Amino acid sequence: MPPSMKRIAILASGSGTNAENLVRYFAGHPSIEVATVICNRRQAGVYERLRPLGIEVEHWGKEHWLDPTHVTEHLQRLQVDLVVLSGFLAVIREPMLTAFKDRIVNIHPSLLPRHGGPGMYGHHVHEEVLADGDAESGISIHLVNEKVDGGTILAQFTCPVLPDDTPDTLAARIHPLEYAHFPQVIEQYLIE
Repeated sequence: MPPSMKRIAILASGSGTNAENLVRYFAGHPSIEVATVICNRRQAGVYERLRPLGIEVEHWGKEHWLDPTHVTEHLQRLQVDLVVLSGFLAVIREPMLTAFKDRIVNIHPSLLPRHGGPGMYGHHVHEEVLADGDAESGISIHLVNEKVDGGTILAQFTCPVLPDDTPDTLAARIHPLEYAHFPQVIEQYLIE
């Protein structure tokens, strides 16, 4: 590993589309590599999605996230520079918050601070956006702190909310924003 190589850990809980996008984006990157991908749910689709790319996803179950001391130590042994939450649904707690202060990044499918906080993920977010009659939605890429979805926002990207939108149609417009912008924002944050 070159001394200037930055290492990221991707944490995922679901189908792994964003994790796959990140792995593909950073494959062969001159200064950033994916050190590990970790999932907290045994039945998540991320395992199968990343296997063809030669990535063996590590499983660290729910018990490891109530007190993430062992996960934190594992990431430190891997010399991880940035932890990337990619559809990861466990709350990040101490000691990981301190060990990786300002080095944990999350993506959220709304324009924070609107529609964030505990329980706000996936379709729950899109349903609330529509129920509140928002004219636009989008994604927020932010640092993680002790408040769920409350960390410093690094970037936001928007899309319109259309009058006949459903949670599914809105999600279909938001996913391309995630794929287009999440890797670049991570890259800029690590290289600056």
